[in-house]
Amino acid sequence: MTSVTHLKSLQALELAIREGSLTKAAARLGITPAAVGQRIRTLEDYLGTELLLRGRSGLKPTPELQLAIADLRTAFDALERATNTLDFQRVGEIHIVADPDWADQWLAPRLPAFRAEHPNILFCINGDGDVPLRIGSPDLRILLDDGQGTALFRDVLVPVTGPDNPRRLAAQDAEHMMEGMPLLHLKRQRDEKDYPGWVDWFDAFGHRARGTDRGIHYPQAKLALEAARQDVGFFLCGLSLVLRDLDKGTILLPFPISQNIPAPHPYRLSMRAGVENRPQVQRFINWLEAEAQQTRTRIEALLR
Repeated sequence: MTSVTHLKSLQALELAIREGSLTKAAARLGITPAAVGQRIRTLEDYLGTELLLRGRSGLKPTPELQLAIADLRTAFDALERATNTLDFQRVGEIHIVADPDWADQWLAPRLPAFRAEHPNILFCINGDGDVPLRIGSPDLRILLDDGQGTALFRDVLVPVTGPDNPRRLAAQDAEHMMEGMPLLHLKRQRDEKDYPGWVDWFDAFGHRARGTDRGIHYPQAKLALEAARQDVGFFLCGLSLVLRDLDKGTILLPFPISQNIPAPHPYRLSMRAGVENRPQVQRFINWLEAEAQQTRTRIEALLR
């Protein structure tokens, strides 16, 4: 087990205990709950002992871990202070933790335009990029969150599918035209109570009476959207994530856009204290807010 892997595993463990769940720890790290669990299991395998107890009230430390928690938190607090002190050494880097689907489907296609104008600004986004992951708080967080920070835009969830699938609906019963059609889901739509999925959409708009929770569950929207483009099935997706696909015709809306479910929270930007004083970060934030405004305007226009 390398020192970097060790640190990542300890960070995941400390956050899981602090937040009380793998899902909340994953949101803080910008990775999936499964990845958090894997990091912790790697550490458990290395140490040869279980570290977490899972109960109705959330995650709790085992007696073995309980003895080390105070030192673990002290160590990460000290590492955070050291990182902040040495921040001047990495003024050209921007470390971001973001909602993985937003980072893949919204930010990634737009980022090359910013990088072309600012080639000396380096990024680490959800642990990947030009520079290695820095242990400690990221410079910026962009999450589906109702907490503190600046709301970039609020999305709406709409059914999407590939170019050939809408014609299949024309042959269906008008009242239940989605009956028997293959459904694509995100695992978070199944596992997170406040993240809407197909069950909620069919409850709101009809079109299907049975099996609204059936189908393939994907860990990331990237995979589900690729399947949708290939006409594998129908996917309930954030409209902001498919705007470019809609323009290219690789994704279609099989139902009126008025049949949508608002996302539970806006995408919200928060910053580590003091980071807004760095010119590179401020340039990126200005660009990000301008791009978000374009997306917000586009969504509002489509919903009219």
